[in-house]
Parts: sequence; C-alpha cells; structure tokens
Amino acid sequence: MDTGGLDTDGRGFANASEMWAEEIGAVPGRGEENACCGGDKRRDWYRKGIAYWQGVEASVDGVLGGYKCVNEPDVKGSEAFLKPLLADRFGKQKRHLVALDCGSGIGRVTKNLLLRYFQEVDLVEPVSHFLEDAREKLSSEGDMGIDAHKAVNFFCLPLQEFTPEAGRYDVIWVQWCIGQLPDDDFVSFFKRAKVGLKPDGFLIVKENIARNGFVLDKEDHSITRSDLYFKELFKQCDLHIYKTKDQKGLPDELFPVKMYALVTNKPRVGKSKAQQYKPGIIM
Repeated sequence: MDTGGLDTDGRGFANASEMWAEEIGAVPGRGEENACCGGDKRRDWYRKGIAYWQGVEASVDGVLGGYKCVNEPDVKGSEAFLKPLLADRFGKQKRHLVALDCGSGIGRVTKNLLLRYFQEVDLVEPVSHFLEDAREKLSSEGDMGIDAHKAVNFFCLPLQEFTPEAGRYDVIWVQWCIGQLPDDDFVSFFKRAKVGLKPDGFLIVKENIARNGFVLDKEDHSITRSDLYFKELFKQCDLHIYKTKDQKGLPDELFPVKMYALVTNKPRVGKSKAQQYKPGIIM
C-alpha cells in the first residue's frame, strides 16, 4: 500500500512497505515472493505475537482484551451477516455444512455461532492453552440440543503454516486474527484457504478497520488495516467481495469493525428493475 500509517508509539511510516521492511525484513512489494524474506526478523515477529497471547488468560474477557461486553453484539452482528448468506449461497438444498474457525482462540465464535448452523466445525489456533480450553468445553457440550452439530478437529497451528483439506469447507471464518500475518503471508494463506472451499463455499473476514492506512500494534505484533488496504490484498488473493457489513453496537473507543464475505468467482451483477424497463432512445 502506498498509504502511510502509524504504530502505537506514534511513529509514522510513509507506506506499508517501509514498515514491513523494518519489522520483518521484507523487500518492498507484495505477494508470495516475499514469504522467505526476512528470516530471523519474520520469525521474531511471530514469536513475539504468540508470546503476547500466551500471557492472556483463556476466557472471553481475556481473548477480547478486557471487553467482555463485546461478545453479545459481536455474535448478533455476525449471525445477522451469516444467516442470509447461507440462504443466498446454498438455498434450501440439504447440505452437510462444515466450517473452519481460523484463529479460534477459546472457541468463542464456534460455540456461540458456528455450531448453531454447521454440522461440523474445525478450529485452528496457535496458542495451545486457548485451544485446549476450546477442546475441553466444546467436546463436553451436551446442552445445545443438536447432537449432530459438533467441533471435530482442533489444529494447533498458526495460519501461516496451515493448509486446509481440499474441498472440505462451506465457510471459512477468519475473525480478529489476520492482523498477525504480514501481507505476503496474508496472501499466501488465502490462496491456500480457497482450495479448502466446497463449490459455492465462501470466506468471511471480520476485522478491525483503521480509518486510514494502517496501525501497527507494537505490543501484540499485529496490524490493523484500512478498508482500502484489505481490498487491495483481497485483489491479490483473487478473491471477490460478495457482501460487506459494518458491525454495530461496539464501544466507541474501539476500532470500527467490518465484515467481508469473499468468493472465488466474480459475482454477477444483475440489472436493476429501473435498468430493465428503461425505454430505449430512438435516434
């Protein structure tokens, strides 16, 4: 991105390439060609990020940064976004729905949302005590009233090292975790993730949004990207925006949050009724 940004210490960067060159040693530009650059600095970036989350308690309040109150409006907003998408993409066909919860943490999204709509949910999370907490709670779930809906696989891996099983998932859910990945690993991950989708499957990305450029968090080693920044990266992933929605009801002091539904084929743009019945011009 050509747009500048800041870190949480107030330091400015002319553009993202400058920031990534300093943080992970990546050469300017985007794409998988940068994935092997930086070596030790890149490993250090990830190591420090994991170390931060290893020091956080495995609770809703912990994974939400002390904002437990965010859980309820977040889940409601996600459901309002997901439910019509499922109907739109899959219709009324009977389908054994399988989801992947990326950066699943303690299984908060899986428990409160995904298990209500998907027969199977897999979780991938690099912080071991979060994943163990999710495994213990979700494996013992017996009060949901839907015996067929269950958490199946628990992968203790970071997203930059994870490759989904080809054609397994109807929906891949990525929430509040993709900021841990530098741009080149971001693109590489989504290119692999696309292969994990079934026909008509889609991805949902739900993330904090910077108002301009980006904000680099020096404490947890993550980046908050702007809407334009995300759109540029989605373009590099050959992903198309199917639908977007802004999350409502979160505390004003937090970053705005946006949801993106992404598909692998460019959505068809139908003519509006006004266009369909617009009279022709007689010359």
